[in-house]
Amino acid sequence: MRVADYKNLRVYKLAFDSAMEIFELSRRWPPEEKFSLTDQIRRSSRSVCTNIAEGWRKRRYEAAFVSKLSDSDGEVAETEVHLVFALRCGYLNAGQSAKLCDQYDHICRQLTNMMNDAPSWCGTAGELREVSPEYLTEPSKPTASQDAPRSPDPGL
Repeated sequence: MRVADYKNLRVYKLAFDSAMEIFELSRRWPPEEKFSLTDQIRRSSRSVCTNIAEGWRKRRYEAAFVSKLSDSDGEVAETEVHLVFALRCGYLNAGQSAKLCDQYDHICRQLTNMMNDAPSWCGTAGELREVSPEYLTEPSKPTASQDAPRSPDPGL
């Protein structure tokens, strides 16, 4: 199955939804946290998504792809630490914290699987390789333009 866009990846969708959930929950945190915990957890949770997107664009080179997914994994760890602080400070209840920690643990496992299977994600000259549907949110149907051979971009 061909992956047309990083937004079709389950890991991206889960990371995006988790970051939005953190945003909504953190809107009720005390104003004195605005430039510390609130800002830090929002930035790290969003960075998980942006690094997945950047990695997707760099999949032409396996090392760059893995590096960006590794950066994303690091942002997962940072987000998890901020979640523990939010729980201990009383900004999240135990259920909210457990749910988000579970989601980020799942994201971490998905990123690890992608890094371990990097050759199947990466190609040269923009070639997309077939990947397992378990990584997708919904199957994308190939269009005629996706099936046609691509000519190199003369502007590169």
